[in-house]
Amino acid sequence: MNPDVQISESSNGILDRVMKFFVDNQDERTKEWFLSGSITPLIMILVTYLYFCLYAGPRYMAKRKPFKLENVLIAYNAVQVLLSIVLVYEGVEGGWRKHYNYSCQPVDYSRNPIAMRMARAVWMYYMCKVVELLDTVFFVLRKKQNQVSFLHVYHHTLMPICGFIGVKYFAGGHGTLLGVINSFIHVCMYAYYMLAAMGPKVQKYLWWKRYLTVMQIVQFIIVFFHTVQVQFQPNCAYPKSIAALLTLNAGLFIYMFSSFYVHSYIRKSNAAAKRTAKTGEENNNQLECKPKDAVEVNTRPAVEVTGEVKKDL
Repeated sequence: MNPDVQISESSNGILDRVMKFFVDNQDERTKEWFLSGSITPLIMILVTYLYFCLYAGPRYMAKRKPFKLENVLIAYNAVQVLLSIVLVYEGVEGGWRKHYNYSCQPVDYSRNPIAMRMARAVWMYYMCKVVELLDTVFFVLRKKQNQVSFLHVYHHTLMPICGFIGVKYFAGGHGTLLGVINSFIHVCMYAYYMLAAMGPKVQKYLWWKRYLTVMQIVQFIIVFFHTVQVQFQPNCAYPKSIAALLTLNAGLFIYMFSSFYVHSYIRKSNAAAKRTAKTGEENNNQLECKPKDAVEVNTRPAVEVTGEVKKDL
């Protein structure tokens, strides 16, 4: 037999086994839910998102004034805060308050009420990640292209994919703690954005922006250790491969968010301090170089007016 034919048949066999694995292991409870049956619609959404945010949107806005969108942003962020609160509540009550084990929690694929409640929470989390693509769209329409960083786009593109995989195959179990913590962070984050959209009167009180990044770093540290422990528990029925991917993803985000924090806050603060010190030094040098006979104006205790001496007030 031709070696090329053998390689082709072998490749087809591997592909068939991979496809069979994904078809056989899909969650029967969720496969009919909106945007959960096939990944194709999600891929189309993400391709459109990337095309608009990285190419079409900036070109469209190039010769236009930025849209203000204050009321739209206030309403959008308020809705996101409410959805995130609901997700935290559902995740806690759907498992993590008293039904789940923090050391190892397999996925419950049954249709009992607690398992279905968590499955619905996972689907709702997935829908929120799709809606959050609007964050970047608003940046583009407001001509805030500097906000459309690699970290931002990578994060917003990856999270809907993670959400789809969660709904399709792991709608519950150990990995859902990520969603609960992330939703809590989003309560704070979207509250900040909502207040920022209210204008300068409110913005002056928003000194705590940098701490949102700190909270995001802390969340990924928690997720990292929460998922890596699965690898050291031989009797844990939660898939070790999925736990490893979650650990890797958390590690990448720890690195990227930490780099962002260092660049945006520590380095900029140090640079600002150096500029201030340099300005102060230049002012001191100017004073030291002043001529000795230079005299300040109006230093006498009194001035003569119409023959009388009046004290300065």
